[in-house]
Amino acid sequence: MTSKSVTRVDLCEAVYRRVRLSRSQSSAMVELVLNEITSSLEKGETVKLASFGSFIVRTKKQRLGRNPKTGAQATISSRRVIVFKSSAILKHHMNSQRSGTKVPAGAERGPSAP
Repeated sequence: MTSKSVTRVDLCEAVYRRVRLSRSQSSAMVELVLNEITSSLEKGETVKLASFGSFIVRTKKQRLGRNPKTGAQATISSRRVIVFKSSAILKHHMNSQRSGTKVPAGAERGPSAP
């Protein structure tokens, strides 16, 4: 199974075709969105994209690890990592594409409140 990665160029081209901005404007728009996401994550903020998912910054503590080649112990320093948690709507879309079922009406908006 081969998989294709979606690149910045692909995103810019999609914006160009769908929004009908110039290529340079489309590229600038994609860069602006990506820069805003990046700067928010650098500040430690969670980035939530409705119907898509959330990018969450987590801090991992310092721990003891091993070099797999030599078996020698090594200290792994503390660091921040980014975790992506997909929304229920995205999960449903992914699974319905595989099984061929359609997304039920109203599922695009998420669970309804009683």
